Amino acid sequence: MSQFTVRGTFQAREGDRPFETTVDAPNENVAREHTFATFGSQHGLKRTQMTVTEVEAQ
Repeated sequence: MSQFTVRGTFQAREGDRPFETTVDAPNENVAREHTFATFGSQHGLKRTQMTVTEVEAQ
């Protein structure tokens, strides 16, 4: 598996806040989906409240 850095923003009470996370995944699409699932469950966000702007292989 490869490591991917996923960057984007999510809606918070104060406005949009940036995030950056690193995940292990076989490809960019899986890395994006894993980020939606993990970050969304940790912060109580829906996918529509998150925007992924960049997925970069490491």
